[in-house]
Amino acid sequence: MGILGRERFRAVVLRYVELPGARFLLALKLTPNAITLLGFAVCAGASFLAGGGWLLASGIVFLAGSALDLLDGAMARLTNTVRPFGALLDSVFDRLGEAALFFGLVIYGLRADFTDDYRLFFVTVMLLALIFSQMVSYLRARGEGLGVFTRAGVMTRPERVVLLGIGLISQQIVWFALVIAVVSCFTLFQRMFTIRNELNKGG
Repeated sequence: MGILGRERFRAVVLRYVELPGARFLLALKLTPNAITLLGFAVCAGASFLAGGGWLLASGIVFLAGSALDLLDGAMARLTNTVRPFGALLDSVFDRLGEAALFFGLVIYGLRADFTDDYRLFFVTVMLLALIFSQMVSYLRARGEGLGVFTRAGVMTRPERVVLLGIGLISQQIVWFALVIAVVSCFTLFQRMFTIRNELNKGG
């Protein structure tokens, strides 16, 4: 999905999903930070389910927890309570929620009735997907620290969430995680060179 297509899709999600959902949660007297923590707790539940081998249930729960991540920022904007600490909390627990799911999947791979070779392949794929995913997110944050604001790249968080959810629900998670690992590696360098080019322009 190109940048323009991604922005159009984002606008549709904002109008028909984020804002109505945020208004509903605000009506329940919940705060943006509470939703951030709740989203993490749901993703931790998905990790527990994955570790126990309940991949279908894990996928459904993980998508539900990730959906909450869409709403905390919208809630903060609606109530004019956008704060630096809230943004920090959101970023930290987004990363922890994603890492928790991969941890659960590694536990699943170690406990499942796989051959030794397939078990090694499975765990390696999960670890690579986790490492490259985290590095893509880190580069965005590091770029912002250097004054470069970019979401460049093919495999960003929304794409990862969708692929993980589909992979779990279809119970073909290893192949979806492999796609995440490979494309996230490409995205890492794509984002790195984008930041470099922007820094060179500023220099």
